[in-house]
Amino acid sequence: MELEGHLAVVTLERPERRNALSLDLMVELSGRLDEIASNGDVRAVILQAAGKVFSSGHDLGEMTGREIEDYRQIFDVCTELMTKIQSIPQPVIAQVQGMATAAGCQLVATCDLAVASSEATFATPGVRIGLFCTTPMVALTRAIGRKRAMEMLLTGRAIDAATAADWGLVNRVVPPAGLASETRKLASQIAEASSFTVALGKQAYYKQIDLDQAGAYAYAKDVMSRNALAEDAQEGISAFLGKRAACWKGK
Repeated sequence: MELEGHLAVVTLERPERRNALSLDLMVELSGRLDEIASNGDVRAVILQAAGKVFSSGHDLGEMTGREIEDYRQIFDVCTELMTKIQSIPQPVIAQVQGMATAAGCQLVATCDLAVASSEATFATPGVRIGLFCTTPMVALTRAIGRKRAMEMLLTGRAIDAATAADWGLVNRVVPPAGLASETRKLASQIAEASSFTVALGKQAYYKQIDLDQAGAYAYAKDVMSRNALAEDAQEGISAFLGKRAACWKGK
């Protein structure tokens, strides 16, 4: 993990294993996210990967000859990791340079935003080896919808980056040479806003997304009312009316 101003850049560093999400890697990544969550200077997170593959998913070397409690531990830790990505205050942006499959595809779908290289591909191929991508299905379905997710899950076929953008799995696709700069541009735009407001908005987004419309509005209007009382909201409104730059206090 490296800090670049208000940005935290976290890199998956198992290129020799196609950045497979081993139990140890998931635990370490979760720990890094805890560090970031408690760092008030960090306003956005970039999750990138070393090598040609973003992530090939779970480490299959850990998926044979085990007891059911071992498998439950792996999927418990994975679920906790995915939940943490969406629960930390800072938005997390996946910077996808190559293939993202199975739990690696889940990781992309879970991140708040994603920028992909035109060379990136995405797949949930577990059905082909007898292990359906059931946990990746949760994030994938919520990102791209039922029919498209079901097609990926049942066929295991990969989609290219342009299709991933069209389906809503990633936000944008750029040439490989511009991937890092475009991701940092997006992260920097987010970092310009009040960290308090962004954190509040991120939390509210995930809270309301699974509510029915009436429940979502009831929740959202309460959050927005409380947001209006915040120092940063009053400062931002005053700055806009006064045609000056806002000075955020993070509260």
